Amino acid sequence: MRVLVAEDEKGLADIIGTGLRKARMAVDVVYDGDAALERAMTHEYDVIVLDRDLPEIHGDDVCRRLMEAQVPARIIMLTAAGDLWSKVEGLGLGSDDYLAKPFDFPELVARIRALARRVPTRLQPVLEMAGITLDPAYHEVHRNGRYVALSPKEFTVLEVFMRSGGSVVSVEDLLEKAWDENVDYFTNSVRVTVATLRKKLGPPPVIHTVIGAGYRLVDPGHGAPSGSG
Repeated sequence: MRVLVAEDEKGLADIIGTGLRKARMAVDVVYDGDAALERAMTHEYDVIVLDRDLPEIHGDDVCRRLMEAQVPARIIMLTAAGDLWSKVEGLGLGSDDYLAKPFDFPELVARIRALARRVPTRLQPVLEMAGITLDPAYHEVHRNGRYVALSPKEFTVLEVFMRSGGSVVSVEDLLEKAWDENVDYFTNSVRVTVATLRKKLGPPPVIHTVIGAGYRLVDPGHGAPSGSG
């Protein structure tokens, strides 16, 4: 799950970001409405945590523009105003949920997860390919009936491969979809994660390297594609 946090109180924003990462989410954090709008328009997020009182571009205007652009991410608004009228007004802008400050962090996590389940791509059933079944709802993976214990990052990478339907997935795509903005694009974390994932899935190998392009998930019964290994 990828989340954008837009909050101008930097201390609070960073605390939220750190907490959500511990809750197995990939999180980007911005501190003003201009940055929030730019990120939301150019990156794919499941949920956007949007403070109403943002500088540069007000949170209300950010929400309106995202609605006009039909951005599929779900939006939960944060505000210091907890009265009923403010809540009605916030929801009327197009947000999916509304949370008044101060709030209990576990409630924010629960609301984000509830909203993520409403994102269209999250409604897909259990994924099956190459003898592997991946259940996004229960975070479980089996290969040929054998349970495979994966870390959150390994699970996300495998999910990206399976949703690709056998198409080549570049390193850049993996960094975009499975890591957050804090990743070093010169790191070898993708290679290490893929190597560990291969080992855990066991033989015969199903994740093949496509030289100069990236990786792809292949049904071993169909053989390896040309130019891969």
